[in-house]
Amino acid sequence: MSTSPILLIGGAGAVGRWAARHLRAAHPDLPILIGGRDGEKAARLAAEIGEAEGVVVDLAVDDLGLGERPVAAVAVLFNDTRTAALRFAQDRSVPYVSIAPMLNEIAPEVAAYMHWPAAAPVVLATEWLVGATTLPTLDIAKGFGRIDTIAIGALLDDEDTGGPAQLDDLERLTKAAPAALARQNGIWTWRVGEEAKGRLRAVDGTEMAAEALSPNDVLGLAMETGAPNVTFDLAMGVTSSRRRGEPMSTEITIELAGEDRAGRPLSTRHAVVHPQGQFPLTGLGVALLLERLVGLDGGPAVTHGLYFPHQLLDPSAYLKRFEAMGGTLLRLDAA
Repeated sequence: MSTSPILLIGGAGAVGRWAARHLRAAHPDLPILIGGRDGEKAARLAAEIGEAEGVVVDLAVDDLGLGERPVAAVAVLFNDTRTAALRFAQDRSVPYVSIAPMLNEIAPEVAAYMHWPAAAPVVLATEWLVGATTLPTLDIAKGFGRIDTIAIGALLDDEDTGGPAQLDDLERLTKAAPAALARQNGIWTWRVGEEAKGRLRAVDGTEMAAEALSPNDVLGLAMETGAPNVTFDLAMGVTSSRRRGEPMSTEITIELAGEDRAGRPLSTRHAVVHPQGQFPLTGLGVALLLERLVGLDGGPAVTHGLYFPHQLLDPSAYLKRFEAMGGTLLRLDAA
């Protein structure tokens, strides 16, 4: 296991703060670099978490402005349109995690991996909240003998916002994406126009208008389960907790239909809920991936390859950490 620091680029943002806190809580002596454009902001967070240093990162230069300084792994927490952080990680043969590029934006990262496949492990981590959807879904799927349909609904409270980078990413995800990938009757298709309009039933039963989205969950869940029908819809508005007069939260509904292991029809509906919103869960996913990649979890470090988060993280282990930080996996009425 390397003793070099882990570099969080965008580390002083909402996701980075949570990722750093999760890492520090699990690994008190782990050195961390909080990287960003604003050195003072990065330094303040570094002082807050301890055993950390704030550094200015310049994506316009090959060494990111860090010179020959060694790092153990790199996580970039916004959409790096230069893929500068990935090239930096490959040049140093250290693991790389990105959490922002959508399916229609991953070509540069995939091409970089294809050209230097033995350089470093590369994780395309743009699953919704970095594993908070795929991993609980795969854990629930263990009770099925066959899955025919997976319908994911993410409800993002309109008060659940972060800094400028997160707002830019959300605008890009919801406005700029030309279409949303889905699987229908075993065929990959793009949902556009009226087909991109959906409905989401919140935890409290409220029906909400939603729009189709295609984070990497769509590809990963279809491949892992073989389900011929996989969709993902995003709704923005008031979450169930706020309708009850409580603070905002985040909700992810997971609906599965198929057969149990005895061949009988089976339908389930669950919800992933966290009372502090999207950022604690996203930060947890980033932290767990970095732990797994460099062997901080006690296992061997990950070798070079191209991965989704659910290929590296164990669903049961994820759920234990998720519940320990206040998250809940609810079983709902499947009707």
